[in-house]
Amino acid sequence: MKKSLVFLAFLCVSVSFSQSKSFEISGTLVAEEDQSPLESATIYLEREKDSSLITYTISDKNGNFTLQERSSDKAANMYVSFVGYKTYYQRVLLDKEKINLSKIAMAVSDNALDEVVIKSAAPITIKKDTLEFNVSSFKTKKDATVEDLLKQLPGVEVDEEGKIKINGKEVNKILVNGKPFFGDDPTITTKNLTKELIEKIQVVDTKTKSEAFTGEVTDGENKTINLTISEEKNKGVFGRIAAGAGTDERYEGAGMLNYFNNDRRISVLLGGNNINSPGFSFGEIRKMFGGANSMSMSSNGTFTIDGRTFGGGQGITKSQNAGFNYADVIGEKTDISADYFFSGSSSENESSSERENILPDSRYFTTSNSKSISDSDSHSANLGFDIEVDSTFLINIDPSFRYSNSKTSFFRDETSSEEENVLTNESNTSSFVENEARNFRNRLNVTKRFGNKGAFLRFNITNEINKSSSDDYLKSQTNVYGEDVTDPSNPDYVLTDQIIRDQYTDGSGERNNLNSSITYRLPIIAKELFLNFEYEYQRNKTIDTKTTLDRDLATGQYSDFNTDLSTDFEYIDEQSSPGMSISYRKEKFSSRIGAQYLFRTLENIDHLRPQLTIKRDFKTIQLSSYANYRFNDKASLYFNYRLRNDPPQLSQLQAFNDVSNPLNTVVGNPNLEPESNHRIYAGFNSYDFQNRTGFYSYFGATFTNNKIVSKTTINEDLVRQTTYANVNGSYDFYGGVDYDKRVKVDSLRSISAGIGVYGNFSRDINFNNGVQYASRVRSLSPEVSAKFEWKDVLEIRPRYSINFSKNSYNIAAFEDRDFLYHELRIGTALFLPKKFEWRNDIRYNYNPNIADGFQKSAWFWNATLAYSVLKDKGTITLKAYDLLNQNTNARRRATQNYIEDSQSTVLERYFMLSFSWKFNSLGKKGETNDGGGFYFD
Repeated sequence: MKKSLVFLAFLCVSVSFSQSKSFEISGTLVAEEDQSPLESATIYLEREKDSSLITYTISDKNGNFTLQERSSDKAANMYVSFVGYKTYYQRVLLDKEKINLSKIAMAVSDNALDEVVIKSAAPITIKKDTLEFNVSSFKTKKDATVEDLLKQLPGVEVDEEGKIKINGKEVNKILVNGKPFFGDDPTITTKNLTKELIEKIQVVDTKTKSEAFTGEVTDGENKTINLTISEEKNKGVFGRIAAGAGTDERYEGAGMLNYFNNDRRISVLLGGNNINSPGFSFGEIRKMFGGANSMSMSSNGTFTIDGRTFGGGQGITKSQNAGFNYADVIGEKTDISADYFFSGSSSENESSSERENILPDSRYFTTSNSKSISDSDSHSANLGFDIEVDSTFLINIDPSFRYSNSKTSFFRDETSSEEENVLTNESNTSSFVENEARNFRNRLNVTKRFGNKGAFLRFNITNEINKSSSDDYLKSQTNVYGEDVTDPSNPDYVLTDQIIRDQYTDGSGERNNLNSSITYRLPIIAKELFLNFEYEYQRNKTIDTKTTLDRDLATGQYSDFNTDLSTDFEYIDEQSSPGMSISYRKEKFSSRIGAQYLFRTLENIDHLRPQLTIKRDFKTIQLSSYANYRFNDKASLYFNYRLRNDPPQLSQLQAFNDVSNPLNTVVGNPNLEPESNHRIYAGFNSYDFQNRTGFYSYFGATFTNNKIVSKTTINEDLVRQTTYANVNGSYDFYGGVDYDKRVKVDSLRSISAGIGVYGNFSRDINFNNGVQYASRVRSLSPEVSAKFEWKDVLEIRPRYSINFSKNSYNIAAFEDRDFLYHELRIGTALFLPKKFEWRNDIRYNYNPNIADGFQKSAWFWNATLAYSVLKDKGTITLKAYDLLNQNTNARRRATQNYIEDSQSTVLERYFMLSFSWKFNSLGKKGETNDGGGFYFD
């Protein structure tokens, strides 16, 4: 099959090259009135027969431009668009390889309306801080979603799971007419809204509402997409419903209904399945509701979307979800948004592991098997109010509520043995835990601007209250074996200690967090140089109470108070940090450097053991800085440095002797010092978004002093005692380079290739049975990828990566180890014959280092065949998951102290047939735009 795909791609490329020819159109743009050059004008070429975009470019600072492409067309229409000038048009014959149009004089537009028309006609408009795509200039297949459209835009990458990058930078927020659509998860928007609804796609740097209001410059490392809907299309109803059934009793179902009426938006969704999907699957090929991609699903049944958890645990998960979203404008000054989500799940998982534990003078082996069954439900509600009192005063209020409960049954057997395979200890545990949690959080942000030079005052306060309770029933037995001291002639180990537990723990907790800050920005040079005065205050208080009762053998009741396993802690973490920073911004360069002085107090009050009460004060300086230089719209250089001091966790400081695990007793160290972390990060990006060719590179380093590490000693019975200590000499270097190149065969076909190399070198200081040592880890991961696209016909996407790792140690007792891991992925999509869509996702993993008894390699092949019916409003889908029935999650993990092989339950092969139907009445006065659906007045 792989050879056939390669041959087909080669044949397509050969035919394409034979039918198309290259051309180059050049010229210079000047203003008609004074002959001055026009920079950043958009020049684009369209096909005569269907007005589809062939290519485009942007004029440079001297007004020069060059259009390069391959095409089989004999002539094309060329347009030049620039805000404030009339659109220039010329029909160009493509009969020469090089066509020089010399100087083109642009005439000033007669009125503002003409300017608007010009701006909307250009396929791409580049402003100072905004990249804008005109949707009508980009042709896609019928029934295309926003995700399908984004894949056609230059410089935009959409991976298999729907994650978006623009010019190499991640998109972490998508808005519709400037407002969130069903929360902040981008994939819910891109997989549900269709192209015909969208007028423009705008790309800007991600900012908070307050940052956007004050006009602050951010580091630009994350992007926001704003989808604009024209007023005549922003009214009506649209949505989709679907259901599917498969072998092994697999099923899925989902529904979504949206009502848009200009500023008012109401959306309802629901879903459920037992195929490890978040519950938003429509049986199609990555069409609806976003979330995890069921075509490359792992065994982990937990998904988080917009801060909400769907499913739970590992293994096979059955989930149900429902949600409601509302957005509106009250009066002229207040935007309101609200949403509610319910998610429920049931999951089962079985796992096994084999661990080789490394000691300075010996080794021992641990084998464990576990099973878990869990059920969980959660409810969440969010509100948002954005009140613009006037043009200089903004108030943001965002309260949220959470409620969750879960029930988990857990079983585990574990054995440890010496190198000679002599059993040393064993344990078995069974537990049933029921948890309930409530959360309330409210955020208030007040921003006031002063004058027109960039001064502002901002105040933030966040209050959070969490309450939880739990019931935990535990039964366990631990056996420790040793030499028979009564009979030295007996070579066998005998039982020397046995711990049996049958107990109930009533747990309760409460956490109250208060975080606040105030910032004043003073302009030194208007709109360029600023001095920022900042102050932050936080106070977090946590109460943790656990009452553990042992079963009374005489009465059978849980009535004997267990002091060793009970707790009554009160944690207080209080900090204040005054600081100053200076920031500078110009069109191409922005930077910021700041310093804070941190006063922090950690206090642990132990009401059960007053002698263990502890209070520690920490004072330190913290630094942060960044610089970003944009050479042009295609290349940028950035750098940042940060110094942070992290105090020990209270659990690491308190001298409480935690004996909840009989084989590993943990006690804190009240003499620990804070960690000091120096972090450096730099990178250079150069990306030609017109040709989709670019180079990325990055480098980072972290140096840690007084790093807090575990210090474990192990006795002859392999029972561990753990505490904590500070060490120096830890560091981590990492970096990578990536080059991508796309060659357009013609306006329909293109070939992309990419190569990248990523590396890491780290040094850690640790303890092993009281012996301090250093470990070094070196890893190198080269990767190659390619992509052949024949628009609306075929896609082929192969990718291969290999990882080399070497772990070395500075003590002779530890053996240096090498590791190797291979991964090959092949994705294909065929859109022929008409109305059909056939996709394949093939993944091959090979890990030669996996221990015997665990699966070393596997082919994982998913395939989906979809057929459009009912005038493209319905879709019938046949899906095959894990077609070769080889899915595995066998893993090898290597640390300084152990090497572990593990695997757990995975979703296995199934076939599913499903159907989905969409409806759409969006349009002027409810008039439909796609030839069907509902009608509303």
